[in-house]
Amino acid sequence: MAPTRFLLVTGMSGAGKSSALKALEDLGYEAVDNMPLSLLPSLIGAGETRSTEKRSPVAIGVDIRTRDFGVDELLAFVDTLADAPGLEVRLVFLDCEDEVLRRRYTETRRRHPLAADRPVLDGIRHERRMVLALRDRSDLVIDTTDFALNDLRQLVRGHFSLDIESKLAISVVSFSFRRGLPREADLVFDARFLKNPHYEPDLRARTGLDPEVAAFIAADAGFEEFFEAMTGLVAPLLPRFQQEGKTYLTIAIGCTGGQHRSVYVADRLTAWLTGRGEQASVAHRELQDSADTAAR
Repeated sequence: MAPTRFLLVTGMSGAGKSSALKALEDLGYEAVDNMPLSLLPSLIGAGETRSTEKRSPVAIGVDIRTRDFGVDELLAFVDTLADAPGLEVRLVFLDCEDEVLRRRYTETRRRHPLAADRPVLDGIRHERRMVLALRDRSDLVIDTTDFALNDLRQLVRGHFSLDIESKLAISVVSFSFRRGLPREADLVFDARFLKNPHYEPDLRARTGLDPEVAAFIAADAGFEEFFEAMTGLVAPLLPRFQQEGKTYLTIAIGCTGGQHRSVYVADRLTAWLTGRGEQASVAHRELQDSADTAAR
C-alpha cells in the first residue's frame, strides 16, 4: 500500500497558511488548522486503527497561535513521524517579506499575535526569529510575497495533487528583471540580449502577444539559436525532475520591462512544451499587474 501523505503546514502569520490548507482540503486532504501539538500524536494513532483502509492524506496547520506551540516540540514531532511506517511526511513553510506582511495586517486591521502592545513590524520580526529553525528544516518553502490567492492555489495543487498519474505541472512565467526574479522560479532564462521592440515607435505600446511584435523578435538573428539551446537544456531535465519526485516546475523568462521579449519567448516555450505533450501553462507577470492596475 502506498504511504499516506502527512503535511505539516507552518510559517509566518499572515503568509497564507489558512489559504494553503483550504487549497489542500479542496484537493482531498483532511485539513485541520491550529490543533494543539499535544493532540497530534492521537491523530496519527486514530489513523492507524484503520489499517485495512487506505487512510486519507492529512494536512495540519501549525503556527505561533497554536496552543502549546514550540519549535523544538514541533521538530521533535516531525522526527517521530519520519520514523512512522506508512507515512510520507513533509514540512511546508509559508513565508513572505516583512513589509508585505505588515501591509496585510494594516489593510485587514488585524493584530499580529505577537504585537498586542507594540508595532506590527516588531511582532513580525520577533516571530521570524522564533520560527527560523522551522524554515531551515522545511522540505518546501513557499514565498507568497508576490502571490495572488490563485497563484498560491496553483502552486499547492502542483506540489501536492493526489492524482498519481498526473504529469509534471510546468508553469512558464514572463517577468521584468527591474522588478526582480519570480520567487517561485526553478529555472531562469534571460532574453535581454534580443533586439528590443521598445525602441521601435510602432511596437513600443504593444506586447509580445501582438503578432507584429512576435515577428520582430523572431526575426532577430540570435533568436532561433537561443530557443534551440534553451529547449535543448530543458528537455532532458523534465524526466529527471519527475524521477526525483518533483511535481511542479516554474520556468521564468525575463527581459528589461517584461512586456515584449520575455512575453513572446514564454509563449513560444509553452507552445513547445504542450506540443511535446507536457502539462504547461503560461502567465505574464507584468502584463497581469498592468491589467489589475487598469481595472482599479
